Amino acid sequence: MKDFNNKVAVITGGASGVGRALGEALAAEGAKIVLADVDTKALDVAVAALKERGTEALGVRADVSKQEDLDALADKAFAEFGAVHLMFANAGIGAGEAGDMWDYNLNDWKWAFSVNVWGVIHSIKAFMPRLVEQNEEAHFIVTGSGNGAFLMLPDAPIYTTTKASVMAITETLYYQMLAKQSPVKINALFPGPHVVDTGLFNSERVRPEDLPGSGVKASGISSVDDMKKMMEQFGMELETTSPQEVADYALKALKEDKFWIRPSTEKSDTALRERIEGIINQVNPVPPNVL
Repeated sequence: MKDFNNKVAVITGGASGVGRALGEALAAEGAKIVLADVDTKALDVAVAALKERGTEALGVRADVSKQEDLDALADKAFAEFGAVHLMFANAGIGAGEAGDMWDYNLNDWKWAFSVNVWGVIHSIKAFMPRLVEQNEEAHFIVTGSGNGAFLMLPDAPIYTTTKASVMAITETLYYQMLAKQSPVKINALFPGPHVVDTGLFNSERVRPEDLPGSGVKASGISSVDDMKKMMEQFGMELETTSPQEVADYALKALKEDKFWIRPSTEKSDTALRERIEGIINQVNPVPPNVL
């Protein structure tokens, strides 16, 4: 898709972080934007900002853990604009996790899977039949993570596990669309190459009441700034990537028809290569160091 002008983009998790940056970047290229999020206050601000710049924009309150919300989102997007050309299954959360896995709150597992994994499944169920029926060029883009898709980071097993599942879903969906010879393309977006400065570390702000946490702040980290300060105490500097940078390379990669939208560093490529070679050679794994 070389031109985004007058294309319609739907973005879950669109009120902040990478989702909002994607909306802004696409709006700058003339796209019509539908932002969906559970954070209605942030959603209203994001949509208002798009409209102020003259963009045709719609905000929809949607909880990706609920199929009916995604179905309603699709209904509203198609009713408003008549078509969808770019669907970003982008919503994701980070659950509190630190210490031994067996001590984790089960609600953290359930919440992370309901958003990170079931959110993608619900998005596929709601949008893919309509995209296929359109029978015109469109993209279904899933936001994954190298943490889980490529490497297993021991300090975040819940998040890692959900993103490993997301990668399996995304790649097999890609193969299915290839078999159909459909004009609908599947893309895997990996924000990076460094830690992205988003609200992922403060996901508790949108935690559902029916899946309460333990009330204990596991890591003491609620923002990228917190992580930077923690690493500074150990004499280390944390490099970060802005959501705007992610959006810019995502749009560039879509124009180049890339499945793997994956910027990397020499360190992350080395860690991935060592993991693959370790599997082939049946070498016991060691924790990766990619920060």
